[in-house]
Amino acid sequence: MIEFKNILLADKDLIQSFTLNTQCRNCDLSFANLCSWSFLYQTKYAVMNDYLLLRFCMGEELVYMMPVGKGDVKPVLDALIEDAAAMGVKFRMLGICVGMRADLEAAMPGRFTFTADRDYFDYIYQRTELASLKGKKYQAKRNHINKFKKQYPDYEYKELTPELVAECLKLEEEWCRVNDCDEQLALEDERKSMTYALNNMEALGLTGGVLHVNGKIAAFTYGAPINRETWDICVEKADTSIEGSYAMINYEYANHIDGQYIYINREEDLGLDGLRKAKLSYQPAILLEKCIAELNEHKG
Repeated sequence: MIEFKNILLADKDLIQSFTLNTQCRNCDLSFANLCSWSFLYQTKYAVMNDYLLLRFCMGEELVYMMPVGKGDVKPVLDALIEDAAAMGVKFRMLGICVGMRADLEAAMPGRFTFTADRDYFDYIYQRTELASLKGKKYQAKRNHINKFKKQYPDYEYKELTPELVAECLKLEEEWCRVNDCDEQLALEDERKSMTYALNNMEALGLTGGVLHVNGKIAAFTYGAPINRETWDICVEKADTSIEGSYAMINYEYANHIDGQYIYINREEDLGLDGLRKAKLSYQPAILLEKCIAELNEHKG
C-alpha cells in the first residue's frame, strides 16, 4: 500500500514542483485549494516514480486524482489500483480533464469508463479580456464598471495584506448572516476554508485585493497559481448592497494579476443556476470538461 501523507503548509514547494509544471488548468490542482480544503476532503499525497499522487474523500467515498508528473504513468496507475483494493474500495478518479483522459486511454486502453460531471466543469478566461472588457460581448460589464465609478468616484482598491484580513473576515461574517451560512453546510465549509486561507495567505502563496467604498470594505478576493500560466480565483465576496461591487472587484483584480498568467480559472458553478449564469456572462474562453474515471474491473 502507498504511504500517503497529510498535506501541510510546509509541503507547498514539493507539491508545486509537480503542479506548476503540468499543462492541466484544473483548479483542483491549486496548492491553496488542496491545503485549505483538506479539513473537508481529508486530502493526502504521496510521491512515486516522479509522480505526485493525490487521494481524498468525497463524503464517505475514497477517491483519487490523476497522477501528476512525467514518465511512464502505467506503473503508478497500477499502484493506485492496488492501493484502492487494499483500502477495500473501487478505483475511481475525479477531476479528469481532456489531457488527463488522453493519457489514461493511452496507458490503459479501454480500462476506464468516463462520465462527464458538468457541475464541476471549470470556467477559464483570458486574463487580458477580464482586465480590459473590450468588445461588444462585454458591453454590459463595462456599463456596470462605469456606473460604479460614477456612483463611487472615491473608491479604493488595495492589495490584500495580512493587516486587511480582519475586515475581510468581518465582511464574510456579514455575508454569511445574509446568506444563512449556518443553515447551509456547503457555505459553512467554504467559510472554514476561507478563514484558514486568509490566516495563512503568505504561506499558501495567495495574493488578493480589497475594495473600499467610503472607507468601508465593499469586496475582497484572492487567488493562487494552478500552473505557470493559469491563475485560480479561489474566493470572491462582496457587499451586494453596494451595486456593482462584484463586477468591480473582478475587474480590478484581473488588472493586478501578474502578466505571466494567460488564463484565469474562476472554478466551478456546482450546479447552482445563479452562479452558472454569472460565470457564463463573462464569456469563458474554455469550459474545462472534467470527468469521473471509473475502473472497469472486468477488463484486464
